[in-house]
Amino acid sequence: MFRKRPPPEEERKVRANDREYNEKFQYASNCIMTSKYNIVTFLPVNLFEQFQEVANTYFLFLLILQLIPQISSLSWFTTIVPLALVLSITAVKDATDDYFRHKSDSQVNNRQSQVLIRGSLQNEKWMNVRVGDIIKLENNQFVAADLLLLSSSEPHGLCYIETAELDGESNMKVRQSVSVTSELGDQNNLASFDGEVVCEPPNNKLDRFCGTLYWRDKKYTLSNQNMLLRGCVLRNTEACYGLVIFAGPDTKLMQNSGRTKFKRTSIDRLMNTLVLWIFGFLVCMGVILAVGNAVWEREVGFLFQSYLPWDPPVDNFLFSAFLSFWSYVIILNTVVPISLYVSVEVIRLGHSYFINWDRQMFCSQCNTPAEARTTTLNEELGQVEYIFSDKTGTLTQNIMSFNKCSINGQTYGEGSDPLGPQPKRLDFTPFNPLADPDFCFYDDTLLEAVKVGDTHTHKFFRLLSLCHTVMSEEKSEGELLYKAQSPDEGALVTAARNFGFVFRSRTPGTITTTEMGRSVTYTLLAILDFNNIRKRMSVIVRNSEGRICLYCKGADTVLLERLHPCNQELMNITSDHLNEYAADGLRTLALAYRDLSEDEWEAWSERHRSAAKAASCREDRLAAAYEQIEQDMVLLGATAIEDKLQEGVPETIAVLSLANIKIWVLTGDKQETAVNIGYSCKMLTDDMTEVFIISGHTVQSVRQELRRARDRMIEMSRTRDGKEEGVEGCFMGNGFREGQGDSRGGEKQLQCPPPPPSNLMDNISGEFALVINGHSLAHALEADMETEFVSTACACKAVICCRVTPLQKAQVVEMIKKHKKAVTLAIGDGANDVSMIKSAHIGVGISGQEGIQAVLASDYSFSQFRFLQRLLLVHGRWSYLRMCRFLCYFFYKNFAFTMVHFWFGFYCGFSAQTVYDQYFITLYNIVYTSLPVLAMGIFDQDVPDQRSLEYPKLYEPGQLNLLFNKREFFICIAQGIYTSVVLFFVPCAILSDATQSTGVPLADYQTFAVTTATALVIVVSVQIALDTGFWTVINHVFVWGSLGLYFSIMLALQSQTLFGIFPNQFHFVGSAQNTLLQPVVWLTIALATAICIVPVLAFRFLKVDLKPQLSDTVRYTQLVRQKKRKPAGRSVGGAWRGVGSVSEGRLGARGSSRRSGYAFAHTEGFGELITSGKNMRLSSLAMATFASRHSSSWIDTLRRKKHSHTNTPPSASGESSPAPSCVSGSIPPLSNSSSVLCGSQDAPIEEETGAAPDTQTASTSSTQNPPAPAPASEAADGSAQTLNAGVLTPAALRSQGGDSPGGWTISLGAVQEALLRWKGRASASNSPVKLAE
Repeated sequence: MFRKRPPPEEERKVRANDREYNEKFQYASNCIMTSKYNIVTFLPVNLFEQFQEVANTYFLFLLILQLIPQISSLSWFTTIVPLALVLSITAVKDATDDYFRHKSDSQVNNRQSQVLIRGSLQNEKWMNVRVGDIIKLENNQFVAADLLLLSSSEPHGLCYIETAELDGESNMKVRQSVSVTSELGDQNNLASFDGEVVCEPPNNKLDRFCGTLYWRDKKYTLSNQNMLLRGCVLRNTEACYGLVIFAGPDTKLMQNSGRTKFKRTSIDRLMNTLVLWIFGFLVCMGVILAVGNAVWEREVGFLFQSYLPWDPPVDNFLFSAFLSFWSYVIILNTVVPISLYVSVEVIRLGHSYFINWDRQMFCSQCNTPAEARTTTLNEELGQVEYIFSDKTGTLTQNIMSFNKCSINGQTYGEGSDPLGPQPKRLDFTPFNPLADPDFCFYDDTLLEAVKVGDTHTHKFFRLLSLCHTVMSEEKSEGELLYKAQSPDEGALVTAARNFGFVFRSRTPGTITTTEMGRSVTYTLLAILDFNNIRKRMSVIVRNSEGRICLYCKGADTVLLERLHPCNQELMNITSDHLNEYAADGLRTLALAYRDLSEDEWEAWSERHRSAAKAASCREDRLAAAYEQIEQDMVLLGATAIEDKLQEGVPETIAVLSLANIKIWVLTGDKQETAVNIGYSCKMLTDDMTEVFIISGHTVQSVRQELRRARDRMIEMSRTRDGKEEGVEGCFMGNGFREGQGDSRGGEKQLQCPPPPPSNLMDNISGEFALVINGHSLAHALEADMETEFVSTACACKAVICCRVTPLQKAQVVEMIKKHKKAVTLAIGDGANDVSMIKSAHIGVGISGQEGIQAVLASDYSFSQFRFLQRLLLVHGRWSYLRMCRFLCYFFYKNFAFTMVHFWFGFYCGFSAQTVYDQYFITLYNIVYTSLPVLAMGIFDQDVPDQRSLEYPKLYEPGQLNLLFNKREFFICIAQGIYTSVVLFFVPCAILSDATQSTGVPLADYQTFAVTTATALVIVVSVQIALDTGFWTVINHVFVWGSLGLYFSIMLALQSQTLFGIFPNQFHFVGSAQNTLLQPVVWLTIALATAICIVPVLAFRFLKVDLKPQLSDTVRYTQLVRQKKRKPAGRSVGGAWRGVGSVSEGRLGARGSSRRSGYAFAHTEGFGELITSGKNMRLSSLAMATFASRHSSSWIDTLRRKKHSHTNTPPSASGESSPAPSCVSGSIPPLSNSSSVLCGSQDAPIEEETGAAPDTQTASTSSTQNPPAPAPASEAADGSAQTLNAGVLTPAALRSQGGDSPGGWTISLGAVQEALLRWKGRASASNSPVKLAE
C-alpha cells in the first residue's frame, strides 16, 4: 500500500513466460481496487472528509469551548452527543457504500483464469495474473487483462469478441494473431515461446496500440487488431491464447474509469458558506454583547461588588467582557444547531426510501426496482440542467425489427387505422417451417404476394437472403442461428427467412439458400464490401442456370443515383415511400440489382483482381472497380428497419426538454448510427432549423467549423426574430434552407422575440443540433478550444458526440461543469460509462445487458431510461422543494429562538444569563420543533406527481435555484429576527405592569421565561402549519402532538415531584402552573402570535393574488376540478401509460431525412474475410429475440425553442396573450398543458376554448391527446365571453381521476376575475361558481 510509485513508463518491455525478467520493471498486478478506504485508512480519511463540512468543524470548536467551565453555561454533552451521532451515521453510510465496492472488487479479482505455468495450465485468480503470463480463454469468457493474441482454435488465428463493456457496441469484432504465432496452438509450443514485446506505455486509447514483437531474430509489427482488451467477451471461438501486456490498473478499461469522487450537492456547498456567515454574525453579536458587558461592568457593575463580587479569575471589566464574549458564543450557537445536520440526513434517507419504494419505477419484466444508492444527492435531482446519456442499452434495446418495405412501388407494413381493428401478427409456420417464431410482421398482403409468386417480391427477398455477411449455424434440422455483424443485417436476413427465402449456409465460394421450400446453391463470385464512404455493399453470384447477377443494397442517397434511367418513375414512387419511412424515424435501405453477361463479368473480374493485388493505392483502385460495376442497376424497392428504443424514450426526452433540460448523447458508435437514434428518439427532428456536423481532423478545421456554426445560428436567429408572427420563412428541415411550410402543420404561433440579450449565444432562437465526431471532439476538448465548443454546443437543443472514448465522455462532463456551473447527470449501462457516471454531479446506472459496472459506480439505478423522467420531475423536484422549505423554516425557527437571548442581554447586565429554562433550551430543537419540520421535509409536496409530469415547467425553479439561495436565507433570518423582537418585547412590555388576580406582580424572570417560551412554540407551530402544503396524518400528529408534548413536559419538569427529588436541577418549580393560569399571559401569547403571523399571511395572500407562480395556479385548477368534477368524467387514458402498443400510429416528423440502415455498427472487411475462407469455422449464436414493436409516435413540434425565463405578468382583465403553442394545426398536443409547458415559470395557464377535434384525430392509445388549442383571437374572444358570464369553461376532454394529467387549463386572469365575481355573489346568493360542462 505504501510502496513507492515506479517512475512513468516511456515504453513497456514484456517477455513471455519470464516472470523474473518482468518483475524487475515493477509492473502493476492484475488486482483492481475501486474502493476508497481500507481498514487502516477508513477512520482518518473519512473523518477528514467529514470535517471538510464547515458545520462539523464549527461544532467541534464549540465543544472545545464548552469544556472550559469559566465560559460555559451549557453542559459539554449537549454538543458532543449530537456531533458524535452525526459523524457515526455518516461514517456507517460511507462504510456500507465502500463495503459493496470491496465486494465487487473481490468478486472480479477472484475470478478464475487458466494460466500457462511451467508447461501446464493452472487455475489462477485474476488478481494473481502477472504481466508476461500466457492465458487460455474459452468461449464466452471475459478477457482478464489486456492480451496480445497468440493463437486461436479458429483458422488463421482469428477470434471474435464483443466489446460492449468498452465502447457500448454489441456487434462482433474480429481480432487476428500475428501469423508467426498463430501456429503455436499446442501448449508445449506456447510454453517454449520466449518472444519479447516492446510497446507503448499504458494509456486510455481504446482504438490504438503500437508495438513490436521480437522473436527468433525477427520483428513483427503489432496493432490494435492483435489485442484483446480487458472487459471484452470471447464469442464464437472455442479457445484462444494470449500474452498479458497490461494488467490491473494499467489496462485500457481501468485507465478509462475515473476515480471515485466525493460528491456534494449545491445546497451542501451553500450551507457551508452560510454557516461561515452565521458564525461571523455570531461573532458580531458576541462582540456587541461583550462591549456592552464591559461598559455595564465599568459604569454599573462596580456598585454590586460588595455583595456580588466577580468570580476569582476575573479581576477587571475587560477580562469580564472577554469571558462574556465566549459565553455568548456558546449561548447563541443555536442559530445553527447540530440537529440541523441530523435532520438533513434523516430527510435524505426518507427521500431515498421513497425512490426505492416507487412502484411506478419498478420494472416487472426484469423484476428490478429503482434504487437510490446514495442518500446525499436527492435534492440535486431537482436542479439538473444537463443530461449526458449513453446510447446502446440506455436509449435503445439494440434490437432491430423489419417494419416496412416498398417493392416495385407498392408499400407494405404497418399502415392500419389507429381507430380501426388492430391487425393480427402473421403466423409463418404453416407457410414456412423454417421461419423464425420471434419474427413479427402484420401485413398479410406481402405474404400473399410471396405465395402467389410475384416476381418482384421474390427478387426482393432473394436479394436480402444473398447480399449480406451473416454467418449461419444449423445445430439441428431447421434450427438456424444467425450471427450478424450488425443487428440490422440480422433483421433483413431474418425477414427474408420468414418470407420463404432462407439463408442456410455459406462457404468461401458458395451461398446455400432455401427458396420457397427448394434448396438452391449460388456461386459467390465476389463481395463488394461495405465502407463508410460507399455506404452500400454488393454481391455478385451465379445461379444454377449460369446467370450472373449483381445484388446491391445501400443508402438511397448513393444507390438511387446509380440506377438505369428507365427506373425514373419507380424511383419517384420509392422516394416518396422512403420519405414516409424516414418521417416515422425508421432506417432505410434501397435495393437494386443488375444482370451481368459472362463477358462483362470476365472483364470486370480481371480489373478487380489487379486492383486487389496492387501494391499501392489498393483501396482507391478497388473503390474505382466497385464504382464501375455498380452502375445502371434496376431498382427493386426499399426496406425500413426500426431500432427498438426502450419503452417511452421519445416521450421522456420530449418532457425533459420541456423542463429546460438539455440532453447530450455520448456514444462510441459511428456518426450515422448515433444520428439515426437521435431521430428515432426525437432528439433530432426534421423541423429543426439546422443540424451542424463537426468532423474536422485538425484544430484549425474544428475551430472554423464551430465558428461557422455559431455565425450561422446568429444569422438565422436574427432572420427568424425579424420576421412577422405567422410567417413561415424559417429554415426548415435537416439543414435544408428552402423555407417550405407543411400543409399538415397548420398555422404556427411564433414566440415573441426576447429582449436584447447580454450574451447573444445564450439567447439564440431556433432549434439547432450539433453532431461531433470523436477525432474532432479530441481537438474541441483542448484547453484553448473549450470555450469555443461550449458556447456553440450549449446554444443547441441537442448535442450528439460520436466515437468517443470513455475518458472523453468524462472530459465532456467536466467541461460543462467547469464552464456552465450547471448540475449535470450522466446515465449509462456499461463499463464504458463508468468514468462519465463518476464525473457527473449525479450518476445513474441502467441495470441492462452490459453487466453491473455502471450500476455499481452510480448514485441511482433502475432498468429503463423512461424512469429518469419520474426520478427528476417527481422525486427530484419534490426533494429539492422539501429540502428548501425545511432549511428556510429551520433557520427561521432557530433565529427566532436564539435572538431572544440577544435582546435579553441588554436587560440582564450582559451577564450571559439565558432567557429560557435550560431544559427548554436542550429540548427545543430535539423534541419540541424537530418532528414537525421532519414531517414537512419528508412528506411535503406542492402539486401531485401527475401534475409534476404534466407541467414540466414546474421543474425550472430548481434549475434557477430559486427556492433556497442567499436571498431566501436573508429573508428567513429577517423573519426570525422580527419574530424574536415580538416575542421578547411584547411580553416584556405587558408583563412589566401586569399583576395576578391576587395582586402579585407578574414581572418576574420565571413568568417571563415561561410566557416567551410558550409563545415561541405556538408561533413556530402555526408557522409550520402555514408552510406545510401537503397534510398527512403524520403531519397532524407531529405538529399538534409536539405542541401538546411541550405543555406536558413543561408541566412535568416544573412540578413539585421532580423538584423534591432533584432540588438543585429544577429551579422553575411551579412556574408553569402559576403562569399559564393567568388570563393576561394567554392574551399576551395570543397578541404576540397575531403580530408574528398576520403579516406573513397578508404577504403570502398578496403574493399569490398579484404574482402567482405556476405551482400556485396548478394547485388552484386542481382544487377547482376536484370540487366541480362529475364522478363519471373520465378521459381516454392517462398520460405516459401503456406506451408502446403494437399498432399505435406514428406522428411523423416533417421533411424527408432518410437514414440508412447501414449506419448500424457495420464494419468494413467482413466481405474479404468471407471470400478468403478464413472464418468458415465460425459458429453462430442465437439472434436477439425480436420483441413486440415499439411505437415511436410523438409530436416533434413539442420541442420548439422556449423563451428563457420570461416574467410576463397576466393582464388585469385576464385576456393575456396566449402562451406559445407547442403544436400546430390538427396534430394533438402532448397534453392539454402544452400551452403552458413552453412558457416561463410565471406564465399563466391559458384557457382552452378550442372545440374538440374530430373523432378521426382522437387516439385510442393509452397516451392521451387532448384537443388542440384555438387560435389566439378565438381564445381571447372566448375568454372574454367566459368572464362576462362569470363561468369557467373546461376543455371537452376530461382527465382520468382527480390528479391525473390531461384535464383542462384555465387562464390566470379568468381565475382571478371569477374569484372576485364569486366573492361578490357569495354574500348575496351563496351560489358557487359553476363550470360549464
